[in-house]
Amino acid sequence: MSRLTLLAATLLLLASAPARAQSQPLAKRAGKRAVNSSDQNNSNAPFAGRNSLADGQAKSRIEGAGYSNVSGLQRDNEGVWRGKADKAGTKTDVSVDFQGNANPAK
Repeated sequence: MSRLTLLAATLLLLASAPARAQSQPLAKRAGKRAVNSSDQNNSNAPFAGRNSLADGQAKSRIEGAGYSNVSGLQRDNEGVWRGKADKAGTKTDVSVDFQGNANPAK
């Protein structure tokens, strides 16, 4: 194989590498984010997983879901933040999963 042919083949391979990296559908790549925005929550149940939220962020997510007086917030062994909070005058168990979903605990 000549040097020119080898060089051309190498350049073609390098040029196609970024295209292969982007070939995964955007929806599939977006679903891998640890924390989605509140309008992208995809579950009413907490997902177990390594939690990237700090306790203050978990508390903010719970408050953003309409709860107040958040207390006893602890991360369990599945990576889900769990605690208690008030909503509509009732104290309830709440949870925040690794995706940022804040829900009544189940």
